[in-house]
Amino acid sequence: MNHNILIIEDSAEIANLIQLHLKDIHCQADIAIEGAQGLKAFMQGNYDLVILDLMLPVMDGLEVCKRLRETNKMVPVIMLTSKSSELDRVLGLEIGADDYITKPFSIPELLARVKAQFRRLDVLQTPLQQTKLELGDLAIDVEKHASTLKGKSLNLTAKEFDLLLHFATHPGRVYSRMDLLNQVWGYSYEGYEHTVNSHINRLRSKIEKDPAKPHYILTVWGVGYKFNEACL
Repeated sequence: MNHNILIIEDSAEIANLIQLHLKDIHCQADIAIEGAQGLKAFMQGNYDLVILDLMLPVMDGLEVCKRLRETNKMVPVIMLTSKSSELDRVLGLEIGADDYITKPFSIPELLARVKAQFRRLDVLQTPLQQTKLELGDLAIDVEKHASTLKGKSLNLTAKEFDLLLHFATHPGRVYSRMDLLNQVWGYSYEGYEHTVNSHINRLRSKIEKDPAKPHYILTVWGVGYKFNEACL
């Protein structure tokens, strides 16, 4: 299947290189060289994924991603950046990026990340036996890709929803961070376990009454995380 991708990157050399290699995995890509232009292109186009540089002129990648997420919570966003600090990573994830890759990066790694996002979408489009899950005060509507807590809508990002659904459909099963990277993100690169931590912390802040004493997503010390079977 061919996919349409939007590359928002102010370096023509990098953007053209990515565009060229995306053809190897049957993806067509458009390029925008600055944030406002990229945001406009996204609103007017029909894209399956966005590759977004963090350091853009005029409107930076964080602002672009924030505005993009206000209108579309589902399309995967992979952020590119020359910054590698934990704060930059967390900020990118907080405003709705699905993945994060630091420059300089290898083209094979970037293509692997792109393919992982499309595998995730394929899984989401595969019908589950249960389309609605009731888990105490928490409800998940798989078809609508929506969730509520005590009847109130939860403003989850696409990745937060994926993570919650994965846990909820496998209650009691313990997952390590690398397991979750493999099964929810679709890759298992060393050093990206912090991505799992950041997402679980943000998910807990939205679904738990007291994130410090979680009821739904429990920590299994020294191993990983699991969904509390008592919630069923």
